This record gives sequence, C-alpha cells and structure tokens, in this order.
Amino acid sequence: MSGKPLLIQKAAQLVTLKGSSTAPLRGKAMEDLHIIEDGSVWVEDGIIRSVGTDAQVREQVGSRLEEAEVVDAAGRLVTPGLVDPHTHLVFAGSRENEFEMRLQGATYMEIMEAGGGIHATTSATRQADEEQLYQESRRRLDQFLRHGVTTVEAKSGYGLSLEHELKQLKVAQKLNRDHPVNVVSTFMGAHAIPAAYKERPDEFVEQVIREMIPEVARRKLAEFNDVFCERGVFTPDQSRRILEAGKEYGLAPKIHADEIEPYGGAELAAQVGAVSADHLLKASDEGIRAMAEAGVVAVLLPGTAFFLMAEMADGRKMVDAGVPVALSTDCNPGSSPTISLPLIMNLGCLKMGMTPAEVLTATTINAAHAIRRGHEIGSLEAGKKADLVVFDVPNYMGLQYHYGSNHTRTVIKDGKVVYERD
Repeated sequence: MSGKPLLIQKAAQLVTLKGSSTAPLRGKAMEDLHIIEDGSVWVEDGIIRSVGTDAQVREQVGSRLEEAEVVDAAGRLVTPGLVDPHTHLVFAGSRENEFEMRLQGATYMEIMEAGGGIHATTSATRQADEEQLYQESRRRLDQFLRHGVTTVEAKSGYGLSLEHELKQLKVAQKLNRDHPVNVVSTFMGAHAIPAAYKERPDEFVEQVIREMIPEVARRKLAEFNDVFCERGVFTPDQSRRILEAGKEYGLAPKIHADEIEPYGGAELAAQVGAVSADHLLKASDEGIRAMAEAGVVAVLLPGTAFFLMAEMADGRKMVDAGVPVALSTDCNPGSSPTISLPLIMNLGCLKMGMTPAEVLTATTINAAHAIRRGHEIGSLEAGKKADLVVFDVPNYMGLQYHYGSNHTRTVIKDGKVVYERD
C-alpha cells in the first residue's frame, strides 16, 4: 500500500485499549481503556506507526508532518474501528409479517415450526441469484460502515443445502474483496433442520458433516463452523459431532447456545474449545463457569432479545464471572433486523448492566478476539491495522449518554478515510 501518511490529531480522548492483542479482556480489565487526552495517531501504509499525545507524535514524526493528510479530531472521541462478530449479513427477503405475529403473542419457535422464521428466509435466499444477494448485502454493509463498523463476521445458514450455502459464502467472500468493511466468513449449514428432513434430522447432520464441511473447507470459503444448538433444532450430541467434524477440516468452532432454554450449549462450547458461544440468554451457572475457565468469548446479542421481547442475557453476571464478553447486532431478517452496533452498545448499558467502558471493550478488542482478529485490529497500537473511528462526542461516556444516535463522523479503514459525514 502506498500514498500519503495520515495524521489523526488532537483527539479529546483517544481510546487505545493497548496491551490487549494476545487475549480478550475480562473482569475489571474490561474497563481499562487506556485513554490518551489530546491524543494523535500517525499512520503509514495502512499501519499504525505511532500513538501518543499530540506533542509526542509530532516530536517522533518531525518534519514528515508536512507530508500527511490530516484528520482533525479536536474536541472529539477516537476509538478503534468497531467490530461486529455475529451477523447473518448475506440473505434475501424480509419478514416484517412475523413482527406483527410476535406482537400478537406468537413465539419465535412457534413461527419457525409453522414454516416461517429461518425457513422463510431460506426459501427467499435459495430463489435469489448471487448478484441479487450481493447487492442487497452490500447495501447493509454500507450502513454498517456509516455506524463506525470496520469488520463484520458473516454467517451462511440460509441455504441449508450445499449449493446454496456455497452461494452465500461466495457472496461474502466477494464483499470482503470489494468493500472497505472486512467480512470474516462462518459456515453455518447447521442453522436449522430443512423441512424435508424434519422426521430424519440425523440424515441432515450427516450431510453437513460429510458433504458440506469438506467442500467449504476445500474451497477456503470460511474460517469458522457454527451450529444452532437448541431444543427443536440441533441437540448437544448432534452439535458436538458437527463442530468436531469442522475442526478436522480446520474450521474453528462457534456455537449458538442456550438462547431459548438452558440446553448445555455453554458447557459444550467449553468442551470443544469454541472461539465463542453466542446468545446465552439462558446459560446455566455451570456453563458460565466453564466458559470462563476455557476462555470462550461470550458474544451477547441484546438486540435479538429486545426485538423478540425476551429477557436479555445477564452481561453483568458474565463479566463479573470472568467471561470475556463481546457484543453484536446479530443482524438478520427475523430476530434482529438492525445494523446499528451503537444501539446494541446502548442496550448493553441500559438493559444488561454493563458500563460504558465495558461495552466499548466488547465492541472493539473483545469482538476482534471473537473472530480471531485481536492481533491485528480492535486496539490502537503501533503495528496494528489503522482502523479507527472519530465520533462527534467529547468522551467515551457520551456514546451511551446520548443514546439512540449515530455519532460517527469519520471512519478510517486500513489508513484511508472511507466515510465522512457532512
């Protein structure tokens, strides 16, 4: 990469989260933001080269200051680029009719069993060609960028057949090449039991294990392998088989766990060495302890519970138990049709008992570790990728105090200004 150096200068607060590249933060360490007042960042070739006070950076750079493009952050907050570690970005169709059904009392599982839910989106996604999926997903990715997100994880799982799972993953791969936001792909062929296999789910499990996982791995279309471990979907035994099969092909395990009822998903995540366990609304105390001991990142999705009018996961309890916690939108057409990670941060504070510092950690460095990117993004340190956001608030607490707003002013990705609000 070549071009002019970049100087982000004189931030009222520069949140660095330094020293967190090797492991996610947990417990009280989630409040250690390592803030520099009147802070500046010097970037060359897309990489952070210097971080410190404005005076320190200027002294280090010297006469080269005249070469740089300057982003003036005076009076504003600068943080690492936000990371969304759990999305279902690539899909077709919409399910607003189900929203009204839920308002009238139908549960998520009742809608799914009646042919709605994941099955409805699967039908729409199968009918869409790659170009339609690409264009619809790119528009969503544009919105993520405008909200300060520089990296997202994207799951398949609306194909539920080899052909259509590959289609979703190819679209995600193309978006990663074309769009400023990095897209990290997860294979989730085990998102639901297709209607044709309702009475013989183990046959579908074998199809995922013997046909889908090997082909996804052969084509290098995903880094992770996820499964929806829930009563009425995949049992803990089926989930274990799927996750262990993925490991044999180099796909790191993730798991949708304990969303509807306690089902042993958190415990299973610890046992198989999952990178993350997600949802966890009903995780048991034993499961939480096991995750803390194993270092599994808890990716909590308060927007999903909010939209489903359900009780949220106990973020405060998990932080205090020593579980590394991340937050995510769970962007999807049924249970969380949002791209606003700032709103999710608001909910983390207002409904899950987390502090403003903890939710910022949960959407930067811990979210990066939830997708195995903590060594290159999620904090502002020399040698890491220059992904930063300038927010129109004077300090990190303002992001949550002024709730329900998008405070993003400037987004820098790989050392380039890729979005700037007028």
